[in-house]
Amino acid sequence: MTALLTIILSFIGALVCGLMPSSAHRRIRWVALAVAAAGLAVSMVCCVKYSGGEFVILLEADWIPSLGIGFITGYDGISLPLLLVTGLVAVCGVLFSWTLETRANQFYAFYFALIGGVYGVFLSLDLFLLFVFYEIAVVPKYFLIAIWGGARRQFAAMKLVLYSFGGSALVLLGMLALYFGSGLTPLTFDLRELMGANFSRDLQVVVFPLIFVGFAIMAGMWPFHTWAPTGHVAAPTAASMLLAGVVMKLGAYGCLRVAVGLLPAGAQDWASWVAVVAVINIVYGALVALKQDDFKYVIGYSSVSHMGFVLLGIATLNLTGMTGAVLQMFSHGVIGALLFALVGTVIYSRTKTRMLDELHRLIDRMPGIAWVFIVAGLASMGLPGFSGFVSELYVLIGAWGSLSGWIVAGAGAGILLTFGYTLVKIHEAFFRERSPAVDNQAETAYPPMTLPEKTGVAILLGAALLIGLCPWLLTDKISPSLKLMLERFPN
Repeated sequence: MTALLTIILSFIGALVCGLMPSSAHRRIRWVALAVAAAGLAVSMVCCVKYSGGEFVILLEADWIPSLGIGFITGYDGISLPLLLVTGLVAVCGVLFSWTLETRANQFYAFYFALIGGVYGVFLSLDLFLLFVFYEIAVVPKYFLIAIWGGARRQFAAMKLVLYSFGGSALVLLGMLALYFGSGLTPLTFDLRELMGANFSRDLQVVVFPLIFVGFAIMAGMWPFHTWAPTGHVAAPTAASMLLAGVVMKLGAYGCLRVAVGLLPAGAQDWASWVAVVAVINIVYGALVALKQDDFKYVIGYSSVSHMGFVLLGIATLNLTGMTGAVLQMFSHGVIGALLFALVGTVIYSRTKTRMLDELHRLIDRMPGIAWVFIVAGLASMGLPGFSGFVSELYVLIGAWGSLSGWIVAGAGAGILLTFGYTLVKIHEAFFRERSPAVDNQAETAYPPMTLPEKTGVAILLGAALLIGLCPWLLTDKISPSLKLMLERFPN
């Protein structure tokens, strides 16, 4: 029952914040921080207490029994890292939005509605319930971007929602095919029952791409990735953090839990194609990031590239690679959210620009902030000691044993490109000199980070460092659950 509090508290928080007067900025932000912190605390307790690979059932009740739909919730070692990263990003999103005053009550109402939907997806053990929570998370995204976003916010919000619903339509078709093709009596959406269903190989080969692509659209899979950079750039900082840190993980989680978990034979048939697309993600995202002049677009395409490692890890269909995929979901969640926070709030609020060609030696004008970003950038490119290095190492080792050498070489080239664009963009933003004519405040010293900003940085960077140095804290939870999934694969 404990983990179910993450959903309950989030929706209560949305209701309470929404009903508070819009002028009560101080009270709203403290309520928001308390709700987010409570969700994080619950996730941490569940993570510490969990052992073994089996599901921990939280609540099992009939919902629409005539259709085999139940309100069944629970978690395992695959869900836990994602619950944890959701809690971390939720707390830090509030901290980096500490000065928000424009319709703050409505902002946090949508913010926690989105977070409640995300928690619901990760805790659902009924396929229909998972789909419902997945859809619940779509609506708040639109309003967060369309109301509080930046330039072209309505276009970006609508594009994100259309892509989301397009993917959802494919997922729904696949779900219905599994429901009617399971051969179970009575028919059911219970994920545990469906895992044991005897789906024909032909059905799996046809349905797998529907469900995988439907979910992978939200994971930023090429060529359906274009909603991600557009949405990230237009979104307010907290929403950007949620999009990169959490929402993209919904798609990847659906690919792993539903597509691969229920259709192992289909996954085996399509694995090589998934791996090819994953490498395109990695290389294409890195190349486009290298050419961007808008700092936020750099991070947006960086996210597309890093999510390619998640898809590649899933495509390995072995324990090492898939463990790396789940670990990469966590790693990119905290590091991606940190980078968006630094660019979208910390740097932009001081310089009033995100254009790299308008920045002049920020290392001299905001040295503390610059060094924090440099460390975060190094963590993003996979510096040993941070979580990104460990997760990508797991993925590459898993790919080496099960996929073509060309796939591994392509992923390796993507890592080199990641080094390249990270170092180039750090140089352009913090070390390159501009003419005073370009920057009329070339000698301005900007204020240091505020206490909420410092706290958010410490939480996210600390999480990336902790898992980078002690990856067993998560891999010991993830691997046993993946072993049980892989045992159902045909030889």
